[in-house]
Amino acid sequence: MKKNVGTNDRIIRIILAVGIGYFAFSTEFQIGWTQSMLFIISVIMLLTSILGSCPLYSLFRVDTCKFN
Repeated sequence: MKKNVGTNDRIIRIILAVGIGYFAFSTEFQIGWTQSMLFIISVIMLLTSILGSCPLYSLFRVDTCKFN
């Protein structure tokens, strides 16, 4: 899998993933699907930042990685 996520993009994704995950489980939502969707979004963001590859970036031919 080709890496297309740069260092700054990874840092931003990790920070957002942790923030969204924390928000999903710290709020008092009574709607379970909202918490589930926020958790799924945070997991996807965390995985793409760890792996260094984003499928949507590949689809739209975006590359924030300086070195491939």
